[in-house]
Amino acid sequence: MANPRLSAGTATGWAGRTMVSVVVAVFVLFFAVPIVWLLLATTKSARELLVGHPFQPGGIADLAANWRELLEFQDGAVTGWIGNSALYALGALAITLVVSIPAGYALAMTEFRFRRSLLVLTLVVMLMPNTALVLPIFLELNVVGLIGSPLSVILPMSFFPFGVYLTYIYFSTSLPRDLLAAARIDGCTELEVFTRIALPLATPVVALVGFFSFVQSWNNFFLPFVMLPSSDGYPVQVGLTALLASTPAFNPSSAGTQSVQLPTLALATVVSVLPVLIVFLFAQRFLVAGMTAGGTKE
Repeated sequence: MANPRLSAGTATGWAGRTMVSVVVAVFVLFFAVPIVWLLLATTKSARELLVGHPFQPGGIADLAANWRELLEFQDGAVTGWIGNSALYALGALAITLVVSIPAGYALAMTEFRFRRSLLVLTLVVMLMPNTALVLPIFLELNVVGLIGSPLSVILPMSFFPFGVYLTYIYFSTSLPRDLLAAARIDGCTELEVFTRIALPLATPVVALVGFFSFVQSWNNFFLPFVMLPSSDGYPVQVGLTALLASTPAFNPSSAGTQSVQLPTLALATVVSVLPVLIVFLFAQRFLVAGMTAGGTKE
């Protein structure tokens, strides 16, 4: 005779797994369907996008036509925007790594006055929304005459307190202090201990900080929009607003020689996220290691 408690437990387990599967499926569809539609939209003409089946693929000829239209928009402005995004993101990334990694190491490994206060301040600034800092940053940069220059975007985006805190956590929990002490006994200076011992062991967290910094800088919209008065200096995320304003479906008054059709706008959106996707695919091994770093204490 079947055990009623075992049967009830089995039924409860099946019900729980079914409920979890349904919830996961709903979330997958919620995020996957718009992405699939966006990718397919780049292969269609404007008419096919409006009257055809939403998930019916288009053709290579339409994709090529959309690509040509995108490149010809405002005499190749899109390629300039992508170059600007690369300049701002890579410039901010370089400064972020040069500043954040040593700062996190110093907070974790050295004792100095106001160390705890500085760490608390880092946490507070990290929790503040970036938009709240745009106005005071604008006023500061305006005083020194940097508004409109690449530095007006690169310098604020290189201020990355999350990277400092992430590095602090890693060095505090995952770096053997005995190893550093042995290096000092062998005659290494503090700079040599950091560059020859600590930094090579911190490769995963350096990659993680670099990835987050690059993604934040590449996707930043509000700061470049405020700091750059000319469209020639726009990054691609801000440039998308110019494309949107030139799309008759969203702005009927834009119909004319410089108008952009919906498939071209979809293609521009895909192109704007491709660099982040490529960086993620190449760095995912280091990112997984960096996200688990600091999870255990030696």
